[in-house]
Amino acid sequence: MLKNLPFEWLVGLRYTRAGKRSGRNSFISFISLISTAGIALGVAALIIVLSVMNGFQKDVTGRMLSVLAHVEVFDARAGMPDWQEQAKVALRHPEVRGAAPFSETQAGLMHGGEALRPAIVRGVLPEQESQVSDVAGHVKAGSFAALQPGEFNIVLGVDLARALGASVGEKVTMVLPQGTVTPAGLVPRMRSFTVVGIFSAQHQEFDAGMAFVHLQEAQRMLRMQAPSGLRLRLADMHRAPQVAEELKKLMPAHVTVRDWSKLNANWFAAVQTEKRMMFIILTLIVAVAAFNLVSTLVMTVTDKQADIAILRTLGASPRSIMQIFVIQGALVGLLGTVLGVSGGVLVALNIDVIVPFIEQLFGVQFLSKDIYYINTVPSDMRWPDVTTIGTVSVLLAFAATLYPSWWAARVKPAEALRYE
Repeated sequence: MLKNLPFEWLVGLRYTRAGKRSGRNSFISFISLISTAGIALGVAALIIVLSVMNGFQKDVTGRMLSVLAHVEVFDARAGMPDWQEQAKVALRHPEVRGAAPFSETQAGLMHGGEALRPAIVRGVLPEQESQVSDVAGHVKAGSFAALQPGEFNIVLGVDLARALGASVGEKVTMVLPQGTVTPAGLVPRMRSFTVVGIFSAQHQEFDAGMAFVHLQEAQRMLRMQAPSGLRLRLADMHRAPQVAEELKKLMPAHVTVRDWSKLNANWFAAVQTEKRMMFIILTLIVAVAAFNLVSTLVMTVTDKQADIAILRTLGASPRSIMQIFVIQGALVGLLGTVLGVSGGVLVALNIDVIVPFIEQLFGVQFLSKDIYYINTVPSDMRWPDVTTIGTVSVLLAFAATLYPSWWAARVKPAEALRYE
């Protein structure tokens, strides 16, 4: 089969194997091996890092949206008294799967002698909240359904409950920043609530700073006659920006519609910027490894000048000589890319096993829940990323072969053979 290949391929393949195992050829073979390993490591590192960052974004987004809605519709004037009608309008959209009313405010919570803890308190209807969030399924103690009107019950995030020292059945005091004017001055609104549930969304921001009460209690504390607005769940959360724009055309002009990406715009912008910068930095590592091929090919051209001269005297054109060394460098780059892609994909697909093994082996924890949103290393390998990385690596390796190959094509047979 190899005999049917053009002679440029045959010679290029032979030079890739470095021919005879003389000291000089062995050294060139070693340098070629190092170049291959460098490309493979760079490509594998890029695939693994981007997979981890994609996994981090996907995991955190999923945990956020287990509490947040995909789209929020609210009226900043005086609430939304006709929320049932607006919910029917929203549900007419083919991608809206659920709608539920809400009211939300910032408040302080305290229990016993503990200090006041800030929290976002959201008023919901328990029977409808399951249509737009998964918070009821995250309750670890008590029951989300125990939020009944007129009973002033509350469900706390697990870290918030721990900070307050409160457990199910105990009382906490809610303090609202909106005060009540009395003859003695402005007095904060305060109300005692009974803890009936503790949830864990496995997201530090929500576990440490969110609480749920019944919608009627929230409206009473805020002195509102209607909910603040609606929370919607979509069939595809990634289409939330487009669906939000379409819903704006269906809703009254005074109604504000915003999707989940707007609610956390700074976080998602930071993640996207970090992904782009990591791609650039790690691509430079691949580029450095690829351009090691320059030195490898320059050494090969210097060592093979007599061979080049003989090929030229036998009728080989400068174009054929250039092709020989392009083939040699491209094969090294392709081999490094294949090895890197294989290793990177293998690690990315098994990182949930590899990382715990390393943590247990060395007694370390890479992600602490007290600092990061999550405490495990996730991975979401995406084939378009792998394809892009592999293509960039091969192109860089090919670019690195151009100058040495051009230099080889310019070797003059008479001068090369003068001292042979």
